[in-house]
Amino acid sequence: MKLTSLFAGLFLASAAVAETPVLTVYTYDSFVSDWGPGPAVESAFEAKCGCDLQMIGAGDGAALLSRLRLEGSRTEADIVLGLDTNLTAAAAETGLFSPISLSADYAVPGGWSDTYFAPFDWGYFAFVHNTDLTAPTNFRGLAASDLKIVIQDPRSSTPGLGLLLWIKAAYGDEAADIWADLSDNIVTVTAGWSEAYGMFLDGEADLVLSYTTSPAYHLIAEEDSSKTFAVFDEGHYMQIEVAGKLATTDQNSLADQFLQFMVSDEFQSIIPTTNWMFPAVTPKNGLPDGFPQALSAEQSLILSPEQAAAQRSAALDEWQSALSQ
Repeated sequence: MKLTSLFAGLFLASAAVAETPVLTVYTYDSFVSDWGPGPAVESAFEAKCGCDLQMIGAGDGAALLSRLRLEGSRTEADIVLGLDTNLTAAAAETGLFSPISLSADYAVPGGWSDTYFAPFDWGYFAFVHNTDLTAPTNFRGLAASDLKIVIQDPRSSTPGLGLLLWIKAAYGDEAADIWADLSDNIVTVTAGWSEAYGMFLDGEADLVLSYTTSPAYHLIAEEDSSKTFAVFDEGHYMQIEVAGKLATTDQNSLADQFLQFMVSDEFQSIIPTTNWMFPAVTPKNGLPDGFPQALSAEQSLILSPEQAAAQRSAALDEWQSALSQ
């Protein structure tokens, strides 16, 4: 009788586990790190959904699209979180994403409208440096200096691709010349943001490609005011990070629930002091003290997803040519 009860209990427990729906989210490594938003997002959503949220790091942002292309319709992902508008046109062309419909009061500059993707945060690329450094005020000044920089690979990293399009947006046909002049300033090119920022913190470069919001981390989390960013005359390229639902998902309702949760106050309040970006929907309590202000429209550069897709190949060729000299 006791054995019968034991086996029955084990069966019921196993059945309960088997019935727990699993939602798989591909994202970038820093999002799911111990200090990133992932742990708090997972805990908060699982408390609502009665599901198992599995967030899988897949390198840096641009590597997500490469992985999806490789896996195709065989992908286990239900959601991809961490592409940006420089990649959304190419992502939509794969046919792997399903249309979505969300209700949100977006604070993304210029508003938001897209069939397949919804934003979860945004920011401006910038070169971060120590406050005791006299930084250049434009790319030409940086190239003319003997300052050393570390950047990310545009083939695997969204900041790396953002830098290519920043220079392209600011200089157009002169972008190749800028890269040629910058090439001797570059210490190395890393696969992702985390490696590059770590090198900068270790003193291996004077400046690192990051975000205008990065110094806020040091100020708020570490009470360290020794970091700032270089304000460039050309303006700063914007990044809008997005998530989308895979057409092959077998958790359609759960995926929709997660995307709506993503634009909720609970999720968006996590973003500023974990992902250190501007939230796509302004939290009810606003931004934390020490967070930077948004730049003016005149200082903000961005290409549309279609323009970014059209410019990407030429910009990548210019970058590779300059760095191979």
